[in-house]
Amino acid sequence: MFASTAYRQASRAAFSCSRRQLSASASNAASSNGKNMLTVAACVSAVGATYVAYGVSEKDKAQAAFGFVSSSTAQKQVDDEKEKFAKYWPRCIMILFGPPGSGKGTQGPKIEELLGIAQLSTGDMLRAAVSAGTEVGKKAQAVMKAGGLVSDEIVVGIIRDRIREPDCKYGFILDGFPRTLVQAKALDAMLAEEGAVVSRVIELEVPDSVLEERICGRWIHKKSGRSYHVKYAPPKSMQKDASGAAVPDSMKDDETGEPLMQRPDDTAGALVKRLQGYHSETVPILQHYKPTGVVEKVNANQQMAGVWKEVLRALAGGKIE
Repeated sequence: MFASTAYRQASRAAFSCSRRQLSASASNAASSNGKNMLTVAACVSAVGATYVAYGVSEKDKAQAAFGFVSSSTAQKQVDDEKEKFAKYWPRCIMILFGPPGSGKGTQGPKIEELLGIAQLSTGDMLRAAVSAGTEVGKKAQAVMKAGGLVSDEIVVGIIRDRIREPDCKYGFILDGFPRTLVQAKALDAMLAEEGAVVSRVIELEVPDSVLEERICGRWIHKKSGRSYHVKYAPPKSMQKDASGAAVPDSMKDDETGEPLMQRPDDTAGALVKRLQGYHSETVPILQHYKPTGVVEKVNANQQMAGVWKEVLRALAGGKIE
């Protein structure tokens, strides 16, 4: 078995290298004299030996020898590698924390794009479950119609259903959940039943004194969640009045041209209460996960490039300097 494995590994390496060399040689042969065809023939022979490890058809051998691989063969190899990754590597299950205005709406999508995993919002999941008429969705709808608050049990059930979908196969990012220590423990129990654990907790840190300016100047595009700021990231359409304040009617989404809006609680008065709640609820959650070594803090009170650099370090478990 060892010899077979070693042979396959060596063959794969040789195949990758030889194919690149061959592609260049074949191109040169087409524009030069016939002697270069000897080089091509030699490369074909070298590459051909490696196909033993793959069991590739004669047609695919010929295509790959000249730099062409059939889409079906290439896709199968990609799918096989993805399946191995999903089966033998732990899922990347991340929780993104940060006070209002810390930049979760900016950093979350960037992490999602970088890692190729879904970012999950409890609000979006709840609405989707109700719309789809799932079992837990129906329970949630009944509670909301009665004017009650959806229980942690129902929310965790909605998350369980959602993370079983294909786009969560390799992992996901939770935004807005858990909000309390009780919810964190309920999440852990559910993930344990799924054979998974929280693998990274990232907290975006910004001093409370800085957040008021960030929050009160924030505008959002309701449909997409895109966020703008009158000072730091204004929409292209923004106009100012004589006092230098943004003209509300001029605030339009850059991509759709649709009107932007401000959240009702994005005010100085509401922020004080929101921050008090955030700190009192978040600290116990971070302390809960800290012993497992998955908690990483990011200084989000700096230029965007600096924040992203720290986010990358946090994603790597602090291994990037």
